[in-house]
Amino acid sequence: MASLNVGNLGGYLREQRRNAQLSLRQLADAAGVSNPYLSQIERGLRKPSADILQQLAKALRISAETLYVQAGMLDEREREELETRAVILADPSINERQKQVLLQIYESFRKENALDAESTEGTESTRSTDSAGSTESRGTETTQRTAGADVGVDGGFDDTADGSAADPPSN
Repeated sequence: MASLNVGNLGGYLREQRRNAQLSLRQLADAAGVSNPYLSQIERGLRKPSADILQQLAKALRISAETLYVQAGMLDEREREELETRAVILADPSINERQKQVLLQIYESFRKENALDAESTEGTESTRSTDSAGSTESRGTETTQRTAGADVGVDGGFDDTADGSAADPPSN
């Protein structure tokens, strides 16, 4: 039987199983899969479903997203985003409204950074020189305004005390 292209999943699973000091049979029993099926996954002969990977992750006490990345079902950046969201949602010290506000802020920063990255890739030099000869990057102004925005009592963004949109600082 030819090996499937499932990345390093089989080797990674074997390593995690050995680190957990579990035999192949013990992990198969804990995950609810057959011993031969797990052996085939470890040897790269079978590609498991997301459900099977989740069962294996639970039995190994590791993140299912990590196995999804190893299997090529999820890229590393998506895994990091999902784990960040899970940590925020699982925090018992903040209420549901606060969790939602944090997730909104997190998403706005991710979008802003993606736009900044796209603009720097497309145009290498978006710098301007003023009359004094100093150089300023245009992408920084937006980042500073967003990072300095106040989060209102209701969880929304307020750039000014009265809630209206702030004018960008003039230089």
